[in-house]
Amino acid sequence: MSYVASPSVRSYAAERGVNLDRLAQETGRETLAREDVDAKAAGATSSAPTASPDAARYWDVDHAAYGPVTEEPLSRIARVAADNLSAANALIPQVTHHDSADMRAVEAFRKGLRDEARERGRRLTALAFHVRVLARCLREFPRFNASLDASGETLVLKDYVHVGIAVDTPNGLMVPVIRDADRKGLWEIAAEITDLSRKAQGRKLRPEEMGGASMTISNLGGIGGSAFTPIVNPPEVAILGITRSQVTPVWEGEWVPVPLCPLDLSYDHRVINGADAARFLARYATLMADPRRMLI
Repeated sequence: MSYVASPSVRSYAAERGVNLDRLAQETGRETLAREDVDAKAAGATSSAPTASPDAARYWDVDHAAYGPVTEEPLSRIARVAADNLSAANALIPQVTHHDSADMRAVEAFRKGLRDEARERGRRLTALAFHVRVLARCLREFPRFNASLDASGETLVLKDYVHVGIAVDTPNGLMVPVIRDADRKGLWEIAAEITDLSRKAQGRKLRPEEMGGASMTISNLGGIGGSAFTPIVNPPEVAILGITRSQVTPVWEGEWVPVPLCPLDLSYDHRVINGADAARFLARYATLMADPRRMLI
């Protein structure tokens, strides 16, 4: 099948002994990135672990025998995502740490910039602040901005900060990436979020706009919920889940209504321990509570 792979990815695949033609056929991907090569080298591009004969009976069922059914083939993107998620869940000892961030200052800041946003023709969403804060934290906590090599014996620490944004599309989940997010201001990040999300919805993302993320944000704030457990997207070692802010009474000498944003940090326990995860989210929450710290 035809596929797209940048020259650097082709060179990297050659170094790792990965056949890109075969990889494209196995995964069904039309765009191949370094992560695909790493996953293949680690044996993670296969489908979910083979079920035992006893377990297979749960899937090998004639559902029509119990009532009317229809069949809907999964899209290529959905099939690839299913394979990757199954492999990730099987290979990574994953733990999720939960916390929340006080959003009063962010919301006040956004409100104060409403006129400027209108003049710029841009939407300054809370997600832009999350990207900026995550980028800052990834610089302060290098083990979160890392990947295990294929052997699982060497940790690769990255001197760049690229933040992935999981986008829900009619064709399945796509993850465009904001490059060098630690070097960009809020307006630039906001513009890229809008542009990349629009391209993802239209399946117009270019190869260089995907792959290579330091960490991914999965944002369900526009839909609802109070918490969830996002699955780490290898070769990343952590993923941040965000759900809708909820107004909660907080005691500050008196009961004060505070919009708290739930934060769900799933991490690879081979690389990150619970104390590190707690410190990471505590620092994250501190920065979100005072946006001025983002500029320091």
